[in-house]
Amino acid sequence: MRNSHRGRPGAKQSEILKRKGANLYREDRVKTGCPPSGKTLPLVIRPVAGGVNLVAWAKGNKDLVESLLLKHGGLLLRGFILRGVDEFEELINALSGELMEYQDRATPRSHVSGKIYTATDYPPEYEIFLHNEGSFAHEWPLRIFFYCVTAPKSGGETPIADVRKVYERIDPKIKAHFRDRKVMYVRNLGGRFGLPWQTVFQTTERSELEEYWRKSGIEAEWKEGNMLRTRQIRRAITRHPRTGEFVWFNHAAVFHVSTLEPTKRGLLLRLFKEEDLPTNSYYGDGSPIEPWVLDAVRQAYREETVIFPWRQGDILILDNMLTTHGRRPFVGPRRIVVGLAEPMSWRQIDSLPESERGA
Repeated sequence: MRNSHRGRPGAKQSEILKRKGANLYREDRVKTGCPPSGKTLPLVIRPVAGGVNLVAWAKGNKDLVESLLLKHGGLLLRGFILRGVDEFEELINALSGELMEYQDRATPRSHVSGKIYTATDYPPEYEIFLHNEGSFAHEWPLRIFFYCVTAPKSGGETPIADVRKVYERIDPKIKAHFRDRKVMYVRNLGGRFGLPWQTVFQTTERSELEEYWRKSGIEAEWKEGNMLRTRQIRRAITRHPRTGEFVWFNHAAVFHVSTLEPTKRGLLLRLFKEEDLPTNSYYGDGSPIEPWVLDAVRQAYREETVIFPWRQGDILILDNMLTTHGRRPFVGPRRIVVGLAEPMSWRQIDSLPESERGA
């Protein structure tokens, strides 16, 4: 596992900051601060004076960026020089190595260049609820990078929340339910709503699909009209592989039909039986998740949510297992591009000692 850190949360961060932090801040002419919300997320990093190239700064401060990211969960880099999407990809390479392909897709995205994609291509009036990228899948990115190419006229923020604190807010009884029963995700692919299975799995070959399902712990069945239904059972709670902290890491709320805004939810429930919905979530044994449980989970997310306005040129870096993200509706052009890096999987989590892997 790349750069794995176990033991007391925060130990690595403190060591790096003590050894290098003060000099790096002074020499590289940056200042830091937290948003006025009173939250520690995101940590905002700005150059003291203009003319600081972000890629060059990142290459010289990789350990510091990692330390601050593990502590805060998200970094907003603002006011640096970054010359377009190619340098954005170079930045990701400098901090996190080779980028990941967008696989086992849940939302529509457009390819930009290399391994850079647009943020979700939903209509601007739609809100996207908070989620950890790929937490329903067998493999997900540990790091997710956002680059604001064009800021919207209004709205369009990317709300974020610390899932360590979300975990702490959730009632122990609810956590026990999910710890014991896990969560099941059911997806129906190929209908009028949602993505076709060819797009989700990036193949048209059924033989390739079957091998992928076998490796990824996915149960699947073919339906009439070349439609596909998949089921996958995952943990809802785990520990972060580098800090050892418990995190609320799942798609239980965002995939559940009750989280959709009322008009869209009503339309889908008129058109489909529950088992045929494009996405839905259940306890791992297939039983329904109680409405009061989902309400409580959504409330925990809301209480930890931080919202900041995008500015052109902003870079947001999230530890995807510490911080969840979403999207608010917007007006006017909005172009946010995304890169994914540092693949993590349940197989890697399972390789940790039992005391470190969570539920």
